[in-house]
Amino acid sequence: MLYSADPFYSWIGLDSDLMYAAHRAAGGMTSVYRQIGIGCERLFRAVIMDTAGYTDPKFATWSYTTKTQSGKTKKLSLDGRLELDEIKNQTVLTNVKDWMNKYCDNLDEVTYPHNGIVFEVRQGYKSKDSKRQNADLDSATVAWANDYLPVFAIFSSQIDPDIVLRYRNNRCGILMGTINGNNQTSLYAFCEEILGYDLADFFKRQSTVIKNEIHDVLETLLSAE
Repeated sequence: MLYSADPFYSWIGLDSDLMYAAHRAAGGMTSVYRQIGIGCERLFRAVIMDTAGYTDPKFATWSYTTKTQSGKTKKLSLDGRLELDEIKNQTVLTNVKDWMNKYCDNLDEVTYPHNGIVFEVRQGYKSKDSKRQNADLDSATVAWANDYLPVFAIFSSQIDPDIVLRYRNNRCGILMGTINGNNQTSLYAFCEEILGYDLADFFKRQSTVIKNEIHDVLETLLSAE
């Protein structure tokens, strides 16, 4: 109604059902990516809890408090944690320790973190937003200060090479959604070989169901009705 009631927009053709559909799709796609990201976080945390054999869900996440520029206290949480002292599955514990040793050997001037690994989970990382990157690196600094190795777990392979380089140069681990990589670079190889869960096979088995849900959402977003 806003477009149709405005003479200028009516003159140039923006009073169209397609324009409303485009607006709905633009906002909707942001929501789709956000919900996919939330699903990835929950799935990865469930994998950690199951494979590590945690007796308490609190060990699967990690949080810390910081102060904003206004002086207020803010709590920030990371999406997953492998707490070495709480991993009950001895095979997974041995695998994680070996993996951390090898990974830290490839990072410059780092001391092996004795508490474990904390994860920030993303469905993808297409943005080159410097504010977001700085916040990630701040979290990584706090993780190291608390004797954790910070690792970014990216479910897709879509992350800019410049971001990967910057994060690794700042002593962050990066696991990407590649099928052919080794467990030092591929999230799926890490899950299968270190945690003992075939995450890639999960998506292959559930692909039809997930695709149908996504297609229904996209058709609704792109409809002009």
